[in-house]
Amino acid sequence: MMIPAIGQFDLHMHSNVSDGTLSPTELVQRISKTDVKVMALTDHDTLGGLAEAKVEADRHGIQFINGVELTCDWRGRVIHLVGLGFDSSSDKFESYMDHLIQLRYQRAEKIAERLEKRGVARGLFDLAKKYAGEGQIGRPHFAQALLELGKVESMQEAFDKYLGQGCAGDVKAEWPAIEQSIALIKEAGGVAILAHPTKYKMTFTKLRELMSDMLSAGADGLEVSYPGVTPGHQHELIKLADRANCWVSAGSDFHSPDQRWTALGRYPHFDAQRVIVEQLCA
Repeated sequence: MMIPAIGQFDLHMHSNVSDGTLSPTELVQRISKTDVKVMALTDHDTLGGLAEAKVEADRHGIQFINGVELTCDWRGRVIHLVGLGFDSSSDKFESYMDHLIQLRYQRAEKIAERLEKRGVARGLFDLAKKYAGEGQIGRPHFAQALLELGKVESMQEAFDKYLGQGCAGDVKAEWPAIEQSIALIKEAGGVAILAHPTKYKMTFTKLRELMSDMLSAGADGLEVSYPGVTPGHQHELIKLADRANCWVSAGSDFHSPDQRWTALGRYPHFDAQRVIVEQLCA
């Protein structure tokens, strides 16, 4: 097929199988009303929505690429790694995902325990599970629970007061090393991309160290276009990719129609060589 133009592909989005609000089917139906021709569903630490999304994408004539956003550790920092174009039937992937699901469940139990001990609210775990449905339970579901209980007036307030960095509900987990996650994706025939590099609040010197370690471990590139990236930072990210001779990617990081700052297929325009969608569509 022809290589899609900027805005015609979206390689980073979430459904309600992780922390999005739309089902995989609803997500694809929404995409079908945009210019997007190639999509990847990249739910956090789960492949649970891929089969459903692919069926609907095929029905609408949209090229579907397997995706996932893995939570990893790099030198004590939590880093997100997007895997694209891998074989989702890999046995190693299944056991790895089971481990991550267990980690997330245990973390959720600790979040509820901490908040209840501080007298914030009781029954938070069960209420957060209700919001998670069949998907993985995470902090956004606790934010929804706190909102329902009247403890906060918005999701953002829930993170500011109870769930964000340094708050009682900011529970750390022992995530797999990023090198392990990269190896998993590569062994399954996929490509490994650093998600939203400027969201980790690290200097570009530190970011270059991260990319050096990732590329040495077999990673393929980094995202250079996503909601919130500034033109200056995007320019630096593209420069970094050019110097490393690695691939670049882009995506809306869509979670919900209620988030007005992003939409499917919407991310800042960019001009770069070696855009990963070229390899994925080859």
